[in-house]
Amino acid sequence: MAQTEKKGGLLRKSSASKKPWKEKVVLMYDEIFTTEDPIKCNPRFWEELFLMKVNLEYLEGKLEALDGEELMKIKDNINCLFQHCIQALGEEHPIRVVNALQTLCALIRGVHQKNKSTSGFDIINMLVGFDKAELCMKNLMESLDSLLCAEGSESLKSLCLKLLLCLVTVTDNISQNTILEYVMINSIFEAILQILSSPLSRREHGYDAVVLLALLVNYRKYESVNPYIVKLSIVDDEATLNGMGLVIAQALSEYNRQYKDKEEEHQSGFFSALTNMVGSMFIADADEKISVQTNEAILLALYEAVHLNRNFITVLAQSHPEMGLMTTPTSPIPTTPVTPLGTTPPSSDVISSAELPLDADVQTSNLLITFLKYSSIVMQDTKDEHRLHSGKLCLIILTCIAEDQYANAFLHDDNMNFRVNLHRMPMRHRKKAADKNLPCRPLVCAVLDLMVEFIVTHMMKEFPMDLYVRCIQIVHKLLCYQKKCRVRLHYTWRELWSALINLLKFLMSNETVLLAKHNIFTLALMVVNLFNMFITYGDTFLPTPSSYDELYYEIIRMHQNFDNLYSMVLRLSTNAGQWKEPASKVTHALVNIRAIINHFNPKIESYAAVNHISQLSEDQVLEVVRSNYDTLTLKLQDGLDQYERYSEQHKEAAFFKELVRSISINVRKNLAFNTLSQELLLKEFSTIS
Repeated sequence: MAQTEKKGGLLRKSSASKKPWKEKVVLMYDEIFTTEDPIKCNPRFWEELFLMKVNLEYLEGKLEALDGEELMKIKDNINCLFQHCIQALGEEHPIRVVNALQTLCALIRGVHQKNKSTSGFDIINMLVGFDKAELCMKNLMESLDSLLCAEGSESLKSLCLKLLLCLVTVTDNISQNTILEYVMINSIFEAILQILSSPLSRREHGYDAVVLLALLVNYRKYESVNPYIVKLSIVDDEATLNGMGLVIAQALSEYNRQYKDKEEEHQSGFFSALTNMVGSMFIADADEKISVQTNEAILLALYEAVHLNRNFITVLAQSHPEMGLMTTPTSPIPTTPVTPLGTTPPSSDVISSAELPLDADVQTSNLLITFLKYSSIVMQDTKDEHRLHSGKLCLIILTCIAEDQYANAFLHDDNMNFRVNLHRMPMRHRKKAADKNLPCRPLVCAVLDLMVEFIVTHMMKEFPMDLYVRCIQIVHKLLCYQKKCRVRLHYTWRELWSALINLLKFLMSNETVLLAKHNIFTLALMVVNLFNMFITYGDTFLPTPSSYDELYYEIIRMHQNFDNLYSMVLRLSTNAGQWKEPASKVTHALVNIRAIINHFNPKIESYAAVNHISQLSEDQVLEVVRSNYDTLTLKLQDGLDQYERYSEQHKEAAFFKELVRSISINVRKNLAFNTLSQELLLKEFSTIS
């Protein structure tokens, strides 16, 4: 018996002597692609069409194969198909609705491909016609809104969201997508919120809903009033905001889990054994193999929520069980295809487990902790462009958090202590930290740890100057809050001071190479002013008097670095070059640090000479410091506890435009409309009459 195989809409017998024949739906598509009205030959044409299983591949391919002129000839039939699709969305029979949704997706994508060509016709005119566009799009949006808000099929809701994602991402630059004007006028914002506030809907569709919202918020956000921005900024419903937070936390948790699994698999593998045998000379190569696709789409959603809605800040600290510890999925999670930007939703195992009640024996977590862990992974490797963008967005989100008064309140709350296991980059000169030894501390300690980790691990030839500036700014903003509210944080400040001094040392050692690309004096000034902040106000926020003594000890111990920095900036500030002004600012900023060094060094040398000690211990140096504070004179420096607040439109517009473009391309590429087989749909809609 001859086997049958399906390809491009044709059912072809394996026997070459037989003429290939077409599916009925393909024949019906062919009728649409003529200049004749299909109902002339068959008055029930449109009724029958939506009972046929959609052949997406054939329909899209047929549209793409035509040139602009040919497509314009059949414009009336395309308009008619589009309008009948919208009508079918109001049908009682779910199969018709499903087929109409899938047909709309194919139509939009197919016509979009032609819009890229030189013919330059308007996509709205091609799909619906200018004269009917407003009414048709209004009906379409109202139908989608009704389907999303109804109690009906989850499969239909899924397809509605996919159609909306298709509409939004039909152009690379979403702000050039004129179809979205109708999505702005006929808002589906409330439908998205309803999905996020319901546990069942959120589990099934939360991911797509959050990504859709993030994209809609970015439509012409700097050029006109975007209703989605306005509405998102005033949402105050706790269930909705928590639902959005859970969806984001689950997606980030899934990424963290996949990374941890790969890391463990990597460490237990042959290469790890080989590395242990020959030392750590291959550690950089080994680390490169641990790669999980980043998820900029969900990160953008988190950013928009944090940036636009002050009420969302409370969600960051909302406790839930540690998602990675709750349950182990019984079936393997399917691997996602490798794409430039991951937008694959988390597995349902992770989603459902996250909504279980808290267990006293399980480590509690929150969205901020999950985000910090995610950040610690993506910020390890900034050589890859997508990870660089992810790392930058992570730091922008942390900047917004560090500026928020309420966020700072819970970050520094002594009653909210967590054990945060950040991922640390493998380095030859340090051992891997044992997870079990991590203390429970206020969350701000984890933020500072993340900043210190970044500072220490990215001093390299391709120096990420922009990320370093953001990193130092975050530390500064946290210190400003501590100074203002007199928060005495028990933190290992020495690690931060040491990292900052090593950063200055790196800038000096690589002066020639770095100055060819960057103004390193901006960063050097920020670092020096962090020390000035500790010197001037440290007595108001350092945990103990001995902490302040240790600050002086570190400055004195590492005085050679500050001396070298002063020599470098003095040399450049006295020359009439491009760096004269920025270098002179650093020269003035070093005045108190140099006063400390010049005041205490002679006294330490004198103490050593009197007591006949060749090398003083730390305690002996600290004794000299404590007994000579009274005679130290420092200058009061203005503006150390002031900073410029974050502004997206003026400084980050280009970055977000490019980021949203990347996300749009990737979402469009990964959209799958044919994931629902006709058999499954028939089973779900078994009541069809």
